[in-house]
Amino acid sequence: MSHINVGMIQQTCSADRDTNIAKSCSAIRSAAEQGAQLIVLQELHTSLYFCQTENPGPSTEHFGQLAKELGVVLVLSLFERRASGLYHNTAVVLEKDGSIAGRYRKMHIPDDPGYYEKFYFTPGDLGFEPIETSLGKLGVLVCWDQWYPEAARLMTLAGAELLIYPTAIGYDPTDSAEEQQRQRDAWMTVQRGHAIANATPLLAVNRVGFEEDPSGTTAGAQFWGSSFAAGCQGEILVQGSDTEEQVLLVEIDYKRSEQVRRIWPFLRDRRIDAYQDLFKRYRD
Repeated sequence: MSHINVGMIQQTCSADRDTNIAKSCSAIRSAAEQGAQLIVLQELHTSLYFCQTENPGPSTEHFGQLAKELGVVLVLSLFERRASGLYHNTAVVLEKDGSIAGRYRKMHIPDDPGYYEKFYFTPGDLGFEPIETSLGKLGVLVCWDQWYPEAARLMTLAGAELLIYPTAIGYDPTDSAEEQQRQRDAWMTVQRGHAIANATPLLAVNRVGFEEDPSGTTAGAQFWGSSFAAGCQGEILVQGSDTEEQVLLVEIDYKRSEQVRRIWPFLRDRRIDAYQDLFKRYRD
């Protein structure tokens, strides 16, 4: 398959799980009606960002039925409970028949004000392995993973044809407008860099809207939306609003990766004999 039509769902979330799921399902239907074959949802789309314990089983089954009904591939992001006290921030890919094509457990776990994920989540143990689907090999990563070039590179080296980042990232409302802009620009720039360095198209699907910090410790988070798709030279193919819910549609051309890699053969010219220090935390 040389071209696929993608839908990206950018939405607000509330404390009402059923409302969030209904909103996601409505947007999925809208994307499918507009021709989307692959539909990607944002990070932890069934709940507020501030993590609430949730068994992903019923969610996976519910969305699996919808994927089968519509004949689409879905990328979900859920709170996975493996055992008592053992939880993962997990992306699940559902095939067109509703079956689970594969899953990815978030590898890089942040621990910052307003993003205390280390309290909830165990780092992933499935590695950086693309998920094989009827629409190609999907290199699914999650949010904080998007700051690490190693993750995108390893997915590409394993054959990923498309890099996908379900995301929940926003501003601290007390930051200056200039600082907020710098953060959003950095977020977009680093991911466009992954697309360029690997000559691989990329999807970043972010939530939108303000969510309070239940603990009252911080001023909450203003999620900046701005979901986007980048081509394999980093060009912006589509970009969402920074304030509004949206269903974004974009066509991804897989063939361009091969064309671009012929003129910019970054993978060929890698000096794998000289990268040993990457295994160190820091060079003292």
